[in-house]
Amino acid sequence: MDSRGNFSTRLGFILVSAGCAIGLGNVWRFPYITGQYGGASFVLIYLVFLAILGLPIMVSEFAVGRASQRSAAKSFDVLEPAGTKWHLYKYFGIAGNFLLMMFYTTVSGWMLYYLYKSLIGGFNGLDAAGVGAVFGAMLADPVTMAGNMMAIVVLCGGVCYLGVQSGVERITKYMMTCLLILMVVLAINSCLLPNSEIGLEYYLSPDFSKVAEYGWKEVVFAAMGQAFFTLSLGIGALAIFGSYIGKEKRLTGEAIWVIILDTLVALMAGLIIFPACFSFGVQPSSGPNLLFVTLPNVFNAMPGGQFWGALFFLFMAFASMSTVIAVFENLVACFYDLTGADRRKIIRIGIPLIIVLSMPCVLGFNVLSGFQPLGPGSGVLDLEDFLVSNNILPLGSLVYLVFCTSRYGWGWNNFLREADTGKGTAFPAWSRFYLTYILPLVVLIIFANGYYALFFAK
Repeated sequence: MDSRGNFSTRLGFILVSAGCAIGLGNVWRFPYITGQYGGASFVLIYLVFLAILGLPIMVSEFAVGRASQRSAAKSFDVLEPAGTKWHLYKYFGIAGNFLLMMFYTTVSGWMLYYLYKSLIGGFNGLDAAGVGAVFGAMLADPVTMAGNMMAIVVLCGGVCYLGVQSGVERITKYMMTCLLILMVVLAINSCLLPNSEIGLEYYLSPDFSKVAEYGWKEVVFAAMGQAFFTLSLGIGALAIFGSYIGKEKRLTGEAIWVIILDTLVALMAGLIIFPACFSFGVQPSSGPNLLFVTLPNVFNAMPGGQFWGALFFLFMAFASMSTVIAVFENLVACFYDLTGADRRKIIRIGIPLIIVLSMPCVLGFNVLSGFQPLGPGSGVLDLEDFLVSNNILPLGSLVYLVFCTSRYGWGWNNFLREADTGKGTAFPAWSRFYLTYILPLVVLIIFANGYYALFFAK
């Protein structure tokens, strides 16, 4: 096996790719925006956009990775027509991966801290204000935050250090299996709570009057955005796993499996959170606080709440770490392709580099809290998230789409041939017009709406 590595099994490829897609977007953002926009009716709209937006872009990214057998650092160089400049995208892709790591490691550190607090009974006996104070005290303490962030970087870097098969594939398979089992156990527990049926009805019974209440435009854009950003598309993080997989299976079927797993985790997160919220009289639309303030209160009120709380934050830590491992592996592969250096040497340099780059996000909540780049109340994390989520992900996805459909890029026929190599579900050849003209326009609208929401929709 060369220094790049390959996956030993198809299951490994699907679980690692799903692990990359499954992260805080599913288990933190999805439940609270579902709560905000009216439950089941939002979920239905979201699922439609997942199929028509997420799937074709994911197949495009997998195809570029598998055809080139390279990371984002070299995939366009291998496939682009002579004299074209598609390869310049590598700098944006690598920057996107670094930016994602710069804030994702900090939020993953929060999960680790909350797991520790749950295990030692740190939330026992606290009321809502007390739990809120724990979160506030953590944000105000740069040493605690930096320590947890460093632990995440070292743990995830260590997994990559073991290699693609022995580390990334094997450990992510265990983590993802544990994550799915934990979710089933937690969801069953939530559904058996008193009055949980009210939460289940809110979550699973569509009520389109709630969509009308917020306005179709706002709800549709929220669903589009969530479908788009949940899959980590556009920065080459999925292309690298495409390059590690063989040619036995068509890529559409593999992408469908990844999306099913990703969606299952998001839906299961809702099954854990909504029945518990309604059972204990908590507003499900309480925004980002849902995870760090609301849920510890819910666990406090449950029989055996310390145990269930610890399990929940273990699952959250696994969900966030699976993404950090995937993005770390993508960066390792990029620098291997660019320099040819040994992957372990790259990781030894990469761990301290990512720790240093992640420090501004940690300090943004305390020492640098006066820096509010996107207006009052914003911080370093908001700026980094905005650069990735509202810029690099949509524009990167646009690059992959246009590259796969344009005769000035790799071209439709080459893309379709690669996507359909192997057995399984064929990519719909009739969708060429949609992928070439309509979907890029939709992505541009999502991109423009991100700026509109930031600067004008106040």
